Amino acid sequence: MEKEITIHISEDQTIIELSSLLQPYRAEIYLQKRDESNIVEVNLKSFLGLITMRLQNGDKVNVRTEGEDAQSALEAVVNYLTKGE
Repeated sequence: MEKEITIHISEDQTIIELSSLLQPYRAEIYLQKRDESNIVEVNLKSFLGLITMRLQNGDKVNVRTEGEDAQSALEAVVNYLTKGE
């Protein structure tokens, strides 16, 4: 499953919260961001991966999930990263 979104989070949301939110899901969860001419993809369950993304409001990203509870995982990520809309 895949969905393109625009990041819109509030200042009080943290990557630690997002990482904790995603741990119970069995699905693999990836975030892909185009950075100038490069495409960076990280596993969202990886705390270090989240840090390297340097997400900011207005960034367009692609959320991709694979596995048993992929739909639920996708919805959780989309809801968290667009909460401020």
